[in-house]
Amino acid sequence: MAEDRPGPPRTDHDQDERHPEHGWRVNPAPDGRGTPPAPRRWRGLGWILLAFVVLEVTLLLVSSSTTPPVARVTVPYSPTFLQQVRAGNVSSISATGTAIEGDFRRAVRYPPSDRTAQPATAFKTEVPAFVDGSRLSALLERKGVAVTAKPTSTSRGWWVDLLVGVLPIVLIVGIIVLLLRRAGGGIGGAAAFGRARARRIEPTAQRVTFRDVAGIDEAKEQLAEIVDFLRDPDKYRRLGGRIPRGVLLTGPPGTGKTLLARALAGEAGVPFFTISASEFIEMFVGVGASRVRDLFAQAKEAAPAIIFIDELDAIGRTRGPAAGYSGGHEEREQTLNQILTEMDGFDPSIGVIVLSATNRPEIIDRALLRPGRFDRRVAVQPPDTVGRRKILDVHTRSVPLAPDADLDRLAATTPGMVGADLANIVNEGALLAARRGHDAVTMADFLDALEKLILGSERRIMLSPAERRRTAYHEAGHALVGMLTPGADPVRKVSIIPRGQALGVTLSAPEADRFSYDELYLRGKLQVLLAGRVAERLVFGTVTTGAESDLREATELAAHMAGVWGMSEAIGPMTVLPDPDRPAAVPWAPERSAETQRLLDAEVRRALDAAEVAVAELLADHREQLESLVHALLEHETLDEPDAYAAAGLPRERAGAAPAGAPSGGRP
Repeated sequence: MAEDRPGPPRTDHDQDERHPEHGWRVNPAPDGRGTPPAPRRWRGLGWILLAFVVLEVTLLLVSSSTTPPVARVTVPYSPTFLQQVRAGNVSSISATGTAIEGDFRRAVRYPPSDRTAQPATAFKTEVPAFVDGSRLSALLERKGVAVTAKPTSTSRGWWVDLLVGVLPIVLIVGIIVLLLRRAGGGIGGAAAFGRARARRIEPTAQRVTFRDVAGIDEAKEQLAEIVDFLRDPDKYRRLGGRIPRGVLLTGPPGTGKTLLARALAGEAGVPFFTISASEFIEMFVGVGASRVRDLFAQAKEAAPAIIFIDELDAIGRTRGPAAGYSGGHEEREQTLNQILTEMDGFDPSIGVIVLSATNRPEIIDRALLRPGRFDRRVAVQPPDTVGRRKILDVHTRSVPLAPDADLDRLAATTPGMVGADLANIVNEGALLAARRGHDAVTMADFLDALEKLILGSERRIMLSPAERRRTAYHEAGHALVGMLTPGADPVRKVSIIPRGQALGVTLSAPEADRFSYDELYLRGKLQVLLAGRVAERLVFGTVTTGAESDLREATELAAHMAGVWGMSEAIGPMTVLPDPDRPAAVPWAPERSAETQRLLDAEVRRALDAAEVAVAELLADHREQLESLVHALLEHETLDEPDAYAAAGLPRERAGAAPAGAPSGGRP
């Protein structure tokens, strides 16, 4: 669809010519790299900083207008003060009411019995109310004491009083008002709580189009009709056609649902309102519903427009006791009811379309999915090999590639990965190339980045010779059984270098994408998972904790074979394991009977025992290949695919297998 949009034509040379501002690409990638930075809005922050500067200056002026007080020792009026006056040791005093401050001619230590007290010349005291003032005045005059008086209330100047009393209050109120306005509310209006916090992206700022979305062509084709409607709605109206009110994008995380929504708005050239569903919810009941009303009101004013609500399951979960709702006054349910009302209450002919995305469509309330609301569902699935190749083209537009960088090979070795995973591989490869001082990203950089993301980073720990040898047998058992089992995923790499949480890793990956798994492959998978533990017991006579993750994965796989996929004759073609993503219809009812649970446990144990016996016989018959593979691992630590098969003395047969892409085994 992007080729029909006006604008300068693109050529293949655009990808190789370095742009003076955006690097190795003219158009930005879907992750936003290369997009010119948005201008920073310093206005609100500048006012806040100015207010704090003014307040600081005010405090400095006030502090500079007052002289710091002199440290004075407090002495009693009688007998100390009177004794010093009669002895002629008081030079001057200053009286403020009944308080007297003065200076001694000679330093006096008070109290006299305290040897740690420092002698002081400045003193202060308090005149009792019953003292005869005339007699004290005569005594002071007779001893030549200079007497001054101060008013009981002093004034620092009207401007100082104004600064100290009024200005701080004005500044605090101003800051509060400014913060409220920045939050979107303002005083006396709908305030920040009732206003929708959706970000509005204008068509001129929307630079992502369908050209930036790859690997999900089926989803793009389903959305092309909506783009055509927003561009030319009269073509559909004259035939009585009505565009869907809502479109729900579903799929695993990282498949590009949010990117697809942005590309839809960019293709249509209309305003794009984006908000996360969790932003509707507040602690106050009714706030979410108010924000929903405000969002739809803004979209109607800007029509034609697109509303995009991300992570819809945050507010669109199935209602009822099973989902944990407490009743009609619960905030989340009120927000959901308001969304249902708004989607029923507007005419789609005005050009407002609601898009939403979720990773868990099975828990969305049925009221949202009925016709007239989200009546079109678009599944965004992980891409196949061709789709992954196109995604790599998009994400490497800004990356200078070396001549040996084979994106076709990289796409073939990443089955099951989605767009976010591939973007991460490209980014990690670029970072590795930069650290190694390369001018362009090589294939080795991409493969090392893939290995780092799948297997984890290398751990710099020293294994004892006995632990290293046991780890080699464990990983060689995984690898050898994978090589000998028909239909198993080919072994790509075997390593006894500690990575992540594992002391060693065996990586298996398929030749091509497959979307179903037969029973033969799954039973072979069980054997590969148990092979490391069986190899340890065959050689050392005991087992260790290194097979913890293997046993957990094997148990889960055997349970799904018997309880979900109907691969057990004893249980039959029925599902006995509950779906963790679906709420139970009757929350207080047991998931399954005790008899069914015992039967399921027996079938899981039978499948695991059978796999373990088969692996033990296989490794015993091929003990020489096992020892050869262990010797190569102890010598080289890491074996790639050709070296691993050569060390085991086995031919490399390229048999298809279901996508796994995850390491088998590993000693935690």
